[in-house]
Parts: sequence; structure tokens; C-alpha cells
Amino acid sequence: MTLRSWLHRLALLATLLVTALALTGSSAPAQRQVPVVTTTLATSAASGQEYEPPWSWPLSPTPVVLRQFDRPEQPWLPGHRGVDLAADEAARILSPATGRVVFAGWVVDRPVVTVDHGGGVLSSFEPVNAILDRGRVVREGQLLGTLASGSGSHGSDSHAATSHCPSSCLHWGVRVDGEYVNPLNYVTDRRPSVLLPLHGP
Repeated sequence: MTLRSWLHRLALLATLLVTALALTGSSAPAQRQVPVVTTTLATSAASGQEYEPPWSWPLSPTPVVLRQFDRPEQPWLPGHRGVDLAADEAARILSPATGRVVFAGWVVDRPVVTVDHGGGVLSSFEPVNAILDRGRVVREGQLLGTLASGSGSHGSDSHAATSHCPSSCLHWGVRVDGEYVNPLNYVTDRRPSVLLPLHGP
């Protein structure tokens, strides 16, 4: 069963439950209304609209988030300016949206790929061995490179691609007009849950 079919059945079940409770309430004494919490995902399914995130994940299938985004209170303070995603060595790194490669090279001790998505939005991935040169236009889902392992090469020099993760992972950062934002805002439904009241007689 696909996710869309499952959500559709969930929405139908929720509708039937609300209807049954409303009918039961019509023949019973008036009771205090009790709100039922449902997620926006179910609400969207009930209205026939499935939430579509603006971007796709840079890894397939959807990865586990090992470390969340942690914006520092001040730009110079420590924090985590991105998310760490679990990934196997040499995993395929995909562009989450259409854009242009504006950097593909080494930064200090790790290879980095940066894509400009337009409108002041940049996404960066590390450590990644790029297969595309700077200036290449990419579409959503196009291969950018592979996750670098503990050893690699850059020109005639040998480098070790270091990682701040205890295990193999991809660090994904997103900047909007130079400010770091949570990358998960682009691939997950971050909208608040919706309260649906049960109407009594």
C-alpha cells in the first residue's frame, strides 16, 4: 500500500469516526466538547491535498537525522549550522532542488559541494567528492557526487576527509541571504498540528 493510499484511508477513517461520534452525541445528553488533535498531514489528506515539500532529500531513501540543526544565539558562538544525516560510505548525494554548482573543492580538511538555488538560497554538502564542476546547472534529484570516506585524493596530494560524526554521515547546511537555517524546513512538513473540535448537539 502506498503512502498516498494509507493517508487516504486514514482520512476516511477519521471522518467516519467523527461522524459516528456526532450521531451518538445527538441522542445523548449534551456533553462538553472535546477537541481531537490531528496532524496537518491527515487534514491535508482529508481535503484531498497531500503535502508536497518544496525540496527532496539529498539522500535516498529518506535518511535518519543523527544531529539536528542548532542555531547559535550569536553568529560567533558555537552551534550546529546544519543537520547530520546517516549515510553509507560512498553514498550518492543528490541535489535537493534545481540550481547551479558554485563550489566544488576542499575546505580545510574536507571536500565540499555548494549549490546556489537562486533567491539567496545556498545548500552545502560535506564531505562529498563532487562529480560536477563549478558552473554546472543541476536539476532536483541529480547526482552531485558521493560521500567521501576517510581517505581520498585531491590533485596530486593525498587528503583524509574528516568528519565530525561518530559514524559515516552527510552534513547538510542551508543559507538564506548568508544566514543559516534549518534544512529540514525544506523537506518535511513543519506546519503546526490542527485541532478539530467535535461538535455536540
